Amino acid sequence: MAIASGIALGSGARASPEESEALPSGEAEQPASVIASRQQNLSVPVIDAQGRVAQLKTRVCRPAIDAPEPLVIINHGSPPNSSERPKMQLGRCEHEAAQWFLARGFVVAFVLRRGYGETGGTWAEDQGGCDYPNYLSAGVETARDIDAVVNYVTALPYVRRDSAVVVGQSAGGWGAIAYDSLPHPKVGAFVVMAAGRGGHRHNQPNDNCRADLLIDAARRFGAHAATPMLWVYSANDSYFAPPIARAMWHAFTAAGGRADLEQPGPYGTDGHRLFFGPHGSSVWGPLVERYLAAQGIAAN
Repeated sequence: MAIASGIALGSGARASPEESEALPSGEAEQPASVIASRQQNLSVPVIDAQGRVAQLKTRVCRPAIDAPEPLVIINHGSPPNSSERPKMQLGRCEHEAAQWFLARGFVVAFVLRRGYGETGGTWAEDQGGCDYPNYLSAGVETARDIDAVVNYVTALPYVRRDSAVVVGQSAGGWGAIAYDSLPHPKVGAFVVMAAGRGGHRHNQPNDNCRADLLIDAARRFGAHAATPMLWVYSANDSYFAPPIARAMWHAFTAAGGRADLEQPGPYGTDGHRLFFGPHGSSVWGPLVERYLAAQGIAAN
């Protein structure tokens, strides 16, 4: 299909372990009670459309049990100010979002995509200028990095080979929507939190670059999406306000995509931070739990 051109899924490249959200530093609080976990830092190769290899910095958080468990890969957003991208950090196992999944027996992975933080290199998700942003290409490139990590981590001995859960916030969620439209045989669920691109034009809240093109890209992804999704947007999201979220969802589902849209009430000063914010799991956790049960995905 047209939107998938240039993606090489399941490349078979090998990752190299290192000794031992991405998130902006300090964005999430540590829960009061931390679930014990074991972690491994990896450099996971991804092959771009020109055949070049980049190494994605990845952290894997393991629950206390050794039986193979389903993977949850958590994908970060993209700051509107480009100077913030090099400062992005890998999410930590003690982050609230990771802890929520670890407590339920899942293996959790965080990844820094191309152009962010320690991964560095060229920013692969460049959508172009605000007048004619290419939201399709940006989503597909995000999906390329997600797919590379899914394929590598599900080959580890303590991870199940199927039923992976892709979670994405903001631009990471947009990549999850794109990934659903591409082959994803090892993925059984997609959780999309405040997904989109082009928000905060000129660093202003509720000001978007060509929301009409974002909605049209959601329609085009929906025409090829295969797995039912969960979409969550808070009522006071300053990047993708409820009317934009509903318009994207309507376009996606009208084209054939399947997604449950949940729009909880306001969260803090900006609902865009719900997923990574303190106590956010008390809001999104029950929604995710119900969705995963419907998809038949659970850890041992």
